This record gives sequence, structure tokens and C-alpha cells, in this order.
Amino acid sequence: MSEVVAAVDCGTNTIKLLVTGPEGELVREMRMVRLGQDVDRTGRLSDDALARTFAAVDEYAGLVKAHGVERLRVCATSATRDAANADVFAAGVRARLGVEPEVLSGAEEAALAFGGAVRHLAVAPALPVLVVDIGGGSTELVLGDETPTAAHSMDIGAVRLHERHALSDPPTAAEVAALLADVDAALDACPVDPAAAATVVGVAGTVTTLAAGVLGLAAYDRTAIDQAVLAVSDVQALAERLVAMTVAERLALPWMHPGRADVIGAGALILGRVLERSGTDRLVVSEADILDGIAWSLA
Repeated sequence: MSEVVAAVDCGTNTIKLLVTGPEGELVREMRMVRLGQDVDRTGRLSDDALARTFAAVDEYAGLVKAHGVERLRVCATSATRDAANADVFAAGVRARLGVEPEVLSGAEEAALAFGGAVRHLAVAPALPVLVVDIGGGSTELVLGDETPTAAHSMDIGAVRLHERHALSDPPTAAEVAALLADVDAALDACPVDPAAAATVVGVAGTVTTLAAGVLGLAAYDRTAIDQAVLAVSDVQALAERLVAMTVAERLALPWMHPGRADVIGAGALILGRVLERSGTDRLVVSEADILDGIAWSLA
């Protein structure tokens, strides 16, 4: 890369910044802002959520300026696709960063996530590859070889399902069953068949957090998690444990980010169902995701 570029990915739960230049990665930041709080119920971005998000964007604007960024791309995903007042978000980003945020379609989001995850892998995977991107508002399944051949975005993200099913602390058996029925209905309607994959690669916070737990890390460690190959049986066992825990118990786990503790159970249930349908016994975890795909699109 011959110039300094920056990518911003604003999702339902997090907003991330990546700055790269000729020497490689310069900045990688993430803030938990829960932009999509209550969007599934109200159809609008709340004032509090916008304030949290704009505070993070102000911080990122300072980093972009400090690093002399020459080109910047800001992409927004599920929450802003669904919000009636997405123009307020767009105007706030434009005022702070000087660029128009692109509200990605599900297909665009899927393609960028696939590019970020697969291009990053150090060991060539068996083809075809299924990239599973579980976000706060949506889950993308992308199947492909060097490029995507089939992709679909489902409205079953971790935050969305946690709020939609008003999960107790801890969830009841009936609540878990209802949530799983929701996931199964989305997967039944999904044109991308997980069973078609030779390799399954998981990206984004739900997957990387579960990886930290399976690996038994003393703290979240991006280097240890990236490109880890996990037994699906271990992932499923941890998912069951997390779902049964209270939020306080999850917060006590050394690798758990506080901003994920309430919704990780819903995310784990989504991942578990996808892995069941894939039939694979291994999950490859990638720390590179849609954010890296956005940055590479500027190269």
C-alpha cells in the first residue's frame, strides 16, 4: 500500500478503525457503542446510542488527522440499514470525518467480510470456504473460493436476538428454545448451505470471544486467537456454558469484554446452529474481518 488509508466499520454493537500505510498496520481500535440498541423494536437510532457513537467518531477523527490519512472509507452495516433516522447518523459522521458513510447492503457486507477473512489466512484453506460473520444486528454467510460465489445476510445478530427475545439473566429454557427457533427459521430460508463448505472460517466478536474462552486465555489476546483452529465440540461446549451463565458470571471471565457479556449467549447460539449444519469438526478463527476488507478495497 503506497499511501496511508483508513477504514471505519460501524456495526450494531461496535465501531472499529483501521489505519494502514506502506509500513503496514498503524492503528486498530474498537469501541463498544451499541448503536443498534432497541433498533429492532423501535426502528430508530436512539439519542443515547448516537451520542456514544459520535464520541467514538470524534476520537477516530483525531487519529485519522494525526496519521495523515489520505483516503478514508466509512461503512455502516445492519443498524443503519434498519433505522428510519439513519440520516442523523450520516450527517454526524460527515461533520466529523468529512466523508459520507456508505450504508452497505447485506451482499456488500458479506463480500467485504469474505475478502477480509480469506485474504488474511496464512495457510491455504480447503475449498470452498464458508465465512461466518456474526454481528450485533445480522449474520452473514458467505461461500466461495478466491471470491464469493454465494452470500446471504440474515437479521439474526447477537444484539438483535438478545433484545427481541428479552432474555432473562440467565435465560430460561423456553427463551433459548424460542431464540433457536428464530435462528433455525433464518437458516432454513438462507440460500447459502453451510454443509457445502470444506472449511468454515469465523470472524467478528462473537467468534473471537468464544475462541478466547476455548483457548483458556488469561486475557483477550488477538495474536493467540488469530487463525486458531478449534474443535467444534469445544466451541459447542463453551457455548452451552455461556448461555447458562448470568451476566455477572460472564463478566468474571478474564477474556470477556464487558460490552459483549449480555449478548454473547445469543451470538453463541447462532454460531452453534451454523456449525451444526456445516457438519465440520473444526472452526478456523480469523481476526481479520470486514474492517480489513474495507481497508483492502482502498489499496
